[in-house]
Amino acid sequence: MHPGPDPRSRPRPGPGPGTVWQALSARGYLRSAWPWRAVAYLVTGAVAGAVVLAVLVAALALAGVLTVVLVGLPLLVLAALAGIPVARLERHRLRLVDRIPVPARPVRQPPATGPWPWLVTRLRERATWRELGHALLFALLLWPLDALVLALALAAPLHLAATPLLMATFGGGEEAKVLKQWTVTTWPAASGVAVLGLLLLALGGYALGLAAGARAELARVLVAAPREGDPETRVVELTRSRVRLVDAFEAERRRIERDLHDGAQQRLVALTMALGLARLDAPPGTLADQLAKAHGEAGQALEELRELIHGIHPKVLADYGLPAAVADAADRSAVPVDVALELPGRLPQAVEAAAYFVVREALANVGRHSGAARAEVTGGHRDGRLVLRVRDDGRGGADAAAGSGLTGLADRVSVLDGRLSLSSPPGGPTLLSVEIPCDPCGPLDPCA
Repeated sequence: MHPGPDPRSRPRPGPGPGTVWQALSARGYLRSAWPWRAVAYLVTGAVAGAVVLAVLVAALALAGVLTVVLVGLPLLVLAALAGIPVARLERHRLRLVDRIPVPARPVRQPPATGPWPWLVTRLRERATWRELGHALLFALLLWPLDALVLALALAAPLHLAATPLLMATFGGGEEAKVLKQWTVTTWPAASGVAVLGLLLLALGGYALGLAAGARAELARVLVAAPREGDPETRVVELTRSRVRLVDAFEAERRRIERDLHDGAQQRLVALTMALGLARLDAPPGTLADQLAKAHGEAGQALEELRELIHGIHPKVLADYGLPAAVADAADRSAVPVDVALELPGRLPQAVEAAAYFVVREALANVGRHSGAARAEVTGGHRDGRLVLRVRDDGRGGADAAAGSGLTGLADRVSVLDGRLSLSSPPGGPTLLSVEIPCDPCGPLDPCA
């Protein structure tokens, strides 16, 4: 059997080598355009790197001067975005030594229009800081290396090869300086230096290809989006898909709650009112008794529907946020509950929903299994994390793996990169802790 194609191999865009690496191993490299492409890549890198260095130095100097009047601070923030245009330029330059287009990084859409949401979104992306690191590396180290390689592999051999010409034009046919270090006084010696220069120029063509290929690989790692087959890409996409599933699940819960609240509940209310009016108009007797029974059943069905709607997605959570929803759950608890939850503002909807249902399930377990006389819910937002603690003074001995209903909630919290832990020694007390990383919503950075 013939082995199948290597999935990691990169397809060629057409006939001939697709990259300078492939060209180096092919015949006729020096007769092809690839040495010239390598030279163009390194020359443009040296020029662009010098320009980037000058721009960064000027911007930082101007920001330092204007910091006194607070105008320089926005300039420093904007300087952090300098890597974005430099990376875009690098992706275009890579086409000189790599005919395969370099994929740009995926760009997240800001949650709202305007410069501030766009700036916040860009600064939160890891790729922005990776591209800034590439820009600094480009300006401080890479372009001098490009210039050094060009001088050693191209300029010096060309100077050696031109020794007879230099001797004839500038030396009066009597002498010539070789690299400003040695003096050649005879034509045979000048011819020998020229032949050496041509040999070194041929070797330099390969050296230029190697340098350009290594330089391009480094740039690709820093400014190109990962390929779809990379394990890192698969992990990131898996995490994103889990988050999308949670968001879709929450959206479906809210849709069901809205449809029940605006549809079935309103019909039951109208039916209850109609039965009540019919009961008032009916004469005493069997019909009045049946209407009274139907009116009571309709009222009980309406109450159960309201409880079902509240369990699917409480309206107080959507309208007023997590503290109000937790306080409502505490009022409904069979055990008295003290609530001390302080938050700086609204949190992302998925975080609020997960935290609320964890608290509600915990309070339900306290009422059913703990034998506690009192419970408390405390927490807040600290160090970029929502922290919740549910504590009771019951008998303890709870086990999250023994069917307490918390296992599914722990999985749900883990989707949000959070952590749920339970401490319940025999004799109590029982402490349930939840930590979910998140940022409060703001007027310019709304949460979805």
